Amino acid sequence: MAQQTAPPDTSAEDTPKPDSAVVRDALGVGVAVGLSGFAFGVTSAGSGLSLLQSCALSLLVFTGASQFALVGALAAGGNPFTAAAGAFFLGVRNAFYGLRLSQLLALPRAVRPLAAQWVIDETTAVTLAQPTRRARRLGFTVTGLTLYLLWNLTTLLGALGAKAIGDTDAWGLDAAGPAVFLALLAPMLRTPTERAVAGLAVLLGLGLLPVLPAGVPVLVAALAAPLALVVEGRRGGRSGAEGAEGDVVTEGVGRPDEPAGTDGPDGPDGLKGSAGAAGSEEGR
Repeated sequence: MAQQTAPPDTSAEDTPKPDSAVVRDALGVGVAVGLSGFAFGVTSAGSGLSLLQSCALSLLVFTGASQFALVGALAAGGNPFTAAAGAFFLGVRNAFYGLRLSQLLALPRAVRPLAAQWVIDETTAVTLAQPTRRARRLGFTVTGLTLYLLWNLTTLLGALGAKAIGDTDAWGLDAAGPAVFLALLAPMLRTPTERAVAGLAVLLGLGLLPVLPAGVPVLVAALAAPLALVVEGRRGGRSGAEGAEGDVVTEGVGRPDEPAGTDGPDGPDGLKGSAGAAGSEEGR
């Protein structure tokens, strides 16, 4: 009989991906999102920020959600410190991205401070989608470089053209940034818990928007994550307790629809059956 061999382990880490495919994906994300920097430039100028301030935000902050949150809060008349706090807490998520990407990319120490500037939603998504370290590094670099150059260039053009465009609310450009962010976020909501967190955050943010100062609803919406985790933990604990209780009950008692001592192996009939079987064996 021929010896059967186990099939080779073809994990995602061992499956190469052509560099051209990685570059194509990275350029697609970088160009699509980078062009929305024009909307930020227009919105930033419309909120009262100067050309230098708008460009400095894109050069130094370089995270679209935080930038839009900051200028949106300022445009609504919010306190600058509250607006900055909301932008800061939105940008904290990039620190958690960095913890994961540092393991996947394993960049030299001299390069890490420069690469940290490019750790955002889009570069993280492209990097995590690659199967090998080489592809991850290539995807991260191409996405980060393309997005950084385009975002800053379109921010400059948007800030310069804000006066020619006029009222940004009439064009709806202030919604371009959040729309792009939601389009990137939606495919990542795969589990019921993730969808519940997103839905609860939307309800908190929109529901508290009319009653709280600008920027504060964003901070309160962040509470959706721990709330959803607490609820999920309680449900898991309750279901585990019910399962344990059910096991205890079924171990000592027979089925409720069966009379005691009729069919069970420990009942009288079961004993009779065992004795009869033993007698039959002795008779043989």
